[in-house]
Amino acid sequence: MADKDTIICRCEEVTYQDLIDTASKYKCSARELKLRTRASMGYCGGRTCRNIVDKAVSNVKDKNREQVSLKYQPPVRPIQFRDLGGWKNE
Repeated sequence: MADKDTIICRCEEVTYQDLIDTASKYKCSARELKLRTRASMGYCGGRTCRNIVDKAVSNVKDKNREQVSLKYQPPVRPIQFRDLGGWKNE
């Protein structure tokens, strides 16, 4: 597994140890861990760290409880290339 000083969420600079400590202290769900540490709340919307946040919670929580994993959240809404270039559709 990851070293305790390994940065898991690059956007919010959350380390693996931060995730484990918070999950152990509060016995929280993945969503609550996300809210407490801000992991998966950066520019990428959790695309790089969501799975590890889920894994950190599953390592700490009671296996008998149901775990709902986090969903991907797009950081911005889609835009067409013609809108970027100022091209007018005539």
